[in-house]
Amino acid sequence: MTDSAMAAQEDGDTLKGFLFALGAYFLWGFLPLYMKALAHVPPTEVIAHRVLWSVPVAGVILIATRRTADLVRALRTPRMLGMAAVTAALISVNWGIYVWAIGSGHALDAALGYYINPLFSILLGSVLLRERLAGLQWVAIALAAVAVAILTWDAGRLPLVALSLTLTWGFYAYFKKSLPIGPNQGFMLEVLLLTPFALGYMFWLARAGQSHFWQGVPGDTQLLLGCGIVTAVPLILYANGAKGLRLSTIAIMQYIAPTMIFLTAVFVFGEPFGRARALAFPLIWAALVIYSWSMLSRAKRSGR
Repeated sequence: MTDSAMAAQEDGDTLKGFLFALGAYFLWGFLPLYMKALAHVPPTEVIAHRVLWSVPVAGVILIATRRTADLVRALRTPRMLGMAAVTAALISVNWGIYVWAIGSGHALDAALGYYINPLFSILLGSVLLRERLAGLQWVAIALAAVAVAILTWDAGRLPLVALSLTLTWGFYAYFKKSLPIGPNQGFMLEVLLLTPFALGYMFWLARAGQSHFWQGVPGDTQLLLGCGIVTAVPLILYANGAKGLRLSTIAIMQYIAPTMIFLTAVFVFGEPFGRARALAFPLIWAALVIYSWSMLSRAKRSGR
């Protein structure tokens, strides 16, 4: 394959990347139901278990795909360790905010954050990666921006939960795409870097008698163990998908998960849905339709 063909493949969208990302977003859409069952457990403890039990899941995948040598090389490369430390820090903060939001009755704020996030990802893609956007795509972005402004005005304050989720996940997606290692190896590297902190915190909780692992209500231990699967599987799917999609494509697909979170928050958790949200959310959905139509039209014209 020529250099120009490889560049075109890297800059374009692949079917495999789309399917991986789609699976990740659907799993993330159902995640609030799982996290709500752990609402009585402090978010920091949930994050520690998400990190720790992700290690064996990610390890099995690396062994099955015979990619352990890549991980060993990454552990011996200071520059790669530094980049992985940045993505690890970003994703752990994002997890913490998200777990707190679901458990404390702010699932709609979490949905808002992930609705705003594509705008931020598109900005990064346009400014830093020089991805060009068509006219209809800018119209879609404007509609979504108006919707976000309505929700912000209605709250009377900056949506700190939403903005924090936007910034941490947006920069995570950007740096993850730039990490010079395979997606599965990259995730394993991230959780390995976080493992000493997770283990230290869990030992401290156990000694203080505050741990919910083996000491909590029935079912806590099983749910905390399962955090590895619900964390690692969608994130690995996402990482593989991000490698095969443009950042702007990933941005629009991110509307899938917040829509599912939104539906769960309103119809399952019973969070209030006022007049402003009734106006703003349809605007965001309209933006999704316009942006998707524009993207599909461009792909059809280019023969992809």
